[in-house]
Amino acid sequence: MRHLGTTLSPPLLVMGIDPGSTCLGWAVVSSRGGGAARYVASGRLQSPKGRPLAERLQGLHRGLLELMEEFRPQVAVVEKMFFARSVRSALSLGHARGVVLLTVAQKGLGLYEYSATEVKKAVTGYGRADKAQVQKMVRMLLQGAPALSADSADALALCLCHVQQLKLPQGPPKNRRPPGAPP
Repeated sequence: MRHLGTTLSPPLLVMGIDPGSTCLGWAVVSSRGGGAARYVASGRLQSPKGRPLAERLQGLHRGLLELMEEFRPQVAVVEKMFFARSVRSALSLGHARGVVLLTVAQKGLGLYEYSATEVKKAVTGYGRADKAQVQKMVRMLLQGAPALSADSADALALCLCHVQQLKLPQGPPKNRRPPGAPP
């Protein structure tokens, strides 16, 4: 008689990326079968201020490629564009975000984007929560996570939002690019 035990699916590795031209927050969580997220790693990629923008963006690209090679996520989650306080900061963020999207596409990862309101609501239950509330909930939900920078906490919040979407009966939004889909 053969044993028909249940086989566990391999964990889904989700990389959250909070873009910035001088500091980019990143995080990786795992989730098995839409279950609870487990902390894997997080950190920041920093580009020295005062360097030409092209050099800073190249450094972010290299750093992201190295992280994706090390952790091998299947999907990446990025915050949707928002209105910045100034044109200058919006342009810098747009450049960094472009590098993130290019790197994700080069690696063939699924790409999912959520608005800041969607992320805050998924993590705290309130779409207008402040950064401190989001950081506190991220630490509570991901026990075992080390002390987090604001950028890392934002990246982890993106991951948690996506894992929560996987648990919904309809799954993540269909207007996002799943793994392996052409850009």
